[in-house]
Amino acid sequence: MKKKIAFVSNLSWNLYNFRLSLMHSMRNAGYEVIAIAPYDRYSQKIIEEGFEFYDIKMNAQGINPLEDLKTTYQFYKLFKKISPDVICQYTIKPNIYGSFVASLLNIKTVNNIAGLGTLFIKESFVTKIAKFLYKLSQYKADRVFFQNREDFDFFVQKGIVDSDKCDILPGSGVDTKRFKPMHREKNEKVRFLLISRMIWEKGIGEYVKAAREIKKSNPNVEFCLLGFLDVENPGAITRLELNEWVDEGVVNYLGVSDNVDEIIQTADCVVLPSYYREGTPKVLLESGSCAKPLITTDNVGCRDVVDDGMNGYLCQPRSAEDLKLKIEKFLKLSYDEQVIMGLKSRAKMKREYDEQIVIDKYLEAISGVEDSAKLKHTYEERVVPNRQTPVFS
Repeated sequence: MKKKIAFVSNLSWNLYNFRLSLMHSMRNAGYEVIAIAPYDRYSQKIIEEGFEFYDIKMNAQGINPLEDLKTTYQFYKLFKKISPDVICQYTIKPNIYGSFVASLLNIKTVNNIAGLGTLFIKESFVTKIAKFLYKLSQYKADRVFFQNREDFDFFVQKGIVDSDKCDILPGSGVDTKRFKPMHREKNEKVRFLLISRMIWEKGIGEYVKAAREIKKSNPNVEFCLLGFLDVENPGAITRLELNEWVDEGVVNYLGVSDNVDEIIQTADCVVLPSYYREGTPKVLLESGSCAKPLITTDNVGCRDVVDDGMNGYLCQPRSAEDLKLKIEKFLKLSYDEQVIMGLKSRAKMKREYDEQIVIDKYLEAISGVEDSAKLKHTYEERVVPNRQTPVFS
């Protein structure tokens, strides 16, 4: 009988866009792979890929004790029904509540803490609750992956998790065969592209301010935005605000796309001025793999992807002025220098961020937790039956 692995996230979109290659690799390795997430239009895409899918109701934002209790109970019912051998979990609520339930049902867990998001930008009462819940839950996890050294150190130094069960991944990795360089002719207009959910913490306000200033003196520059609008997030940019920028002629909004690789190919440089507590931004890996120069912030999760001055530039978080200077620095490069910078991005992605590195680490982790489960089972078989009441003569 095949061993079962369940992949759990707070969005089907997350599983489809970030974990699909890993799910296929686990299935190719002989596992039965199951997806668990709230139902959305990407759930059907997961089903069409041949994976069994289970819907779970979950509010991805905020902490509501009653709602979270309901979510935890749903985890309990689903995990008990499916009875997976290992659960691979992503995002805060599965990592926390799923770990509690898996421990109760004696199911092995491999958690992935892909950045800390807006919750850890400022210390608050909710942050303290999250740290407390993380500490209780990750103590019960069998393996915990982080996507950058800062998050690893933060969790270990705060005593939230034992370093012996932790490892660092190169983000979610990137499919370097799908995201590959394509020749792009030199155009009159230089095109910058920011791909993200439309929330302020991704540095979109700074991007718009920098674009506005640059376009005053350089009309042959285009600034584009691609990503979800109207997201459920306290830092969401409104449709009205976005429309005002578009009407002003500062940016072009490209909407959303399932063919991000094709849109990346139309850009000369990809920008992500995020001060969000990132893991390792997937968009930077995908763009770098397409041989695009990168401009991002000297911020957790972002700085690792760019060797400043080599495959792009680092700017200061929350600084539209510094972002403007780095964009102008890129514009001063010749076309050939821009191409060389992009090729250095491609080489770095292949060397350090290929998704096969992530797949291999997951296969190793799952094999490791399975072996520990076998050892525990063998120990119990040998030891527990011998605990008999002594017979005295």
